[in-house]
Amino acid sequence: MKTALLTLACVTASLAALAQNAAPAAASAAPATTTAAAPAGSYAALLGTTVQELMSTGEPTVLKQLDARLERAATVAPQDWLPRYYQAYARVITCFQSKEDGDVKDQYLDRAEAALTQARKLGGDEAELLVLQSYIYQARLGVSPMLRSMKYSGMVKEALAQAKKLNPANPRIYLVEANNVYYTPAMFGGGAEVAKPVYEEAKARFAAFRPASALAPNWGERQVLGRLKAYQTATAAK
Repeated sequence: MKTALLTLACVTASLAALAQNAAPAAASAAPATTTAAAPAGSYAALLGTTVQELMSTGEPTVLKQLDARLERAATVAPQDWLPRYYQAYARVITCFQSKEDGDVKDQYLDRAEAALTQARKLGGDEAELLVLQSYIYQARLGVSPMLRSMKYSGMVKEALAQAKKLNPANPRIYLVEANNVYYTPAMFGGGAEVAKPVYEEAKARFAAFRPASALAPNWGERQVLGRLKAYQTATAAK
C-alpha cells in the first residue's frame, strides 16, 4: 500500500512536468485564424502570447503573473471560455510547482475549480475541460497522497473515461492516461511496458489531431515524443 501511495505521488509530479514541458500552445502550431470564441486584434494577440508563455514556464511567480493577464483577457472577452480554461490550467500548475503548504495549494486548486466552472458555463469544449479536471484531481491527490489516494485516484480515471466518451480523438486523454499507467506499480497493472502502447496511441492521435482554432488547446505532443524516445534509448542500451 505504501508503494502504491508513493507511486501516486510520482504520478502527480510527472503530470506537473508534463504541463511545464508541454509544446507551445496552438498559436504557434496552427494558422492565425479567428473564431466567434476568439475575437480578432489585440485580444487574440494578448491571449496567444500569454498561452505561449504559460506553456513554457513552471515558475510560480511567472504563473501568477500570467494568471492576472488571463483575468484581463477574460474581462476583454467575457463570452470566450479559453481565458478561463487557461487560467484554471495556470492555477493547477502553480499548485504542482509551489513549495507552499497543503492548505495554500488547496486554495490554488479551489480557484482552478472556479475558473473551470466558468469555462464550462461559457460552453467550453467538455472533453478538454474533463482532461483539465483530471489534472486538478491529480493535484488534490498530490497535496496529501496518504489521505486522498482512495478518493482522487478513481476520480482521475472517471474524468478521463468521460472525456474519451465525448471525444476519443483528443490526444491529451491518452497522454494523461499513459502517465498514470507508467507510474503505477506492475503489481497493480501498471509500469513502463504496459504504458508504452498507450503512449503510442497518444502519438497516433496527435498526428491526426487538428485544433479547433489557433488558440484552442494543443499541448502535450512533445511529452509523448520524449517518452517514446526514452523507450528507444532504453532498448538500444540493452
